[in-house]
Amino acid sequence: MIEVQNLVKDYGPIRALGGVSFTVQRGEVVGFLGPNGAGKTTCMKIVTGFIAATSGSVTVDGKDVVEDGVEVRRRIGYLPENAPVYPDMTVRDYLEFVAGVRGVAKSEVGKRIHESALRVGILNVLGQEIGTLSKGYRQRTGLAQAMIHDPEILILDEPTSGLDPNQIVEIRELIKDLGRDRTVILSTHNLPEVTATCNRIVLIHRGRLVANGTPASISAAHGGGNTFLVEVDRRDGARPVADILTRLPGVTAVLPVERPGATGEPFRLEASGDVDLRPALFDLSVRSGWALLELRRERLDLESIFQRLTLS
Repeated sequence: MIEVQNLVKDYGPIRALGGVSFTVQRGEVVGFLGPNGAGKTTCMKIVTGFIAATSGSVTVDGKDVVEDGVEVRRRIGYLPENAPVYPDMTVRDYLEFVAGVRGVAKSEVGKRIHESALRVGILNVLGQEIGTLSKGYRQRTGLAQAMIHDPEILILDEPTSGLDPNQIVEIRELIKDLGRDRTVILSTHNLPEVTATCNRIVLIHRGRLVANGTPASISAAHGGGNTFLVEVDRRDGARPVADILTRLPGVTAVLPVERPGATGEPFRLEASGDVDLRPALFDLSVRSGWALLELRRERLDLESIFQRLTLS
């Protein structure tokens, strides 16, 4: 449904995006993830037609976001990080104004306001001035304006920014509900946000795509491979433990681990393929007379993978 090809954006000498490509299929809820300054907002503004790319292309259902900009924008509802609301207007007046800008037929405006307000849970504040609303209700009002023209696609930029924990949970549940009948792109630097609401992750760092897939596939691809942590306490001064471990069949690397307070010698072992080193390590410890203090297979969680991919 959405196809982004080799997107580049320069701000003078600064390259904000360096050739980003990805696709979003109809009905997907995709998390567009990256640290602050990664280029997420720039990319979303290009996809929605708010700014132009330096090079590259974006198409929505085969329509180019530049050449067919009006048609593309009809299909997209956009909630920027700071919801574009007018504090002196009532919620109803604001949604009516946005509906007019979006070209909703006058005969349909009342229905669209009611349906959008019902969907995001703001029917009870339609007559209230936006400036008197809590941050959570202002975000809901921003979501309602993004939905007022009944778009096929919702693009949400940091939708829970500044909300308290209870409001965050409410907005996450709302996003999951919206994703049942719409394509949703959720742009955020918040990993728990993505894992709680999205079924696929597109991760960018310094303007470049570094991972793309389901949480499970990203964990498999970037989870550190087939890795084991072993700590032994040897009773003699024979050959170095690392040399012995290196000779085990299937071991591809032996890395000493810095662990303050460790009573033995900790190592991280990387193995080829799906080889399970634990039985061999146990047998080796017995034969060598080592006290086996720790032996476990390591699996990096998504937070560790995110740090590994974005701290370089």
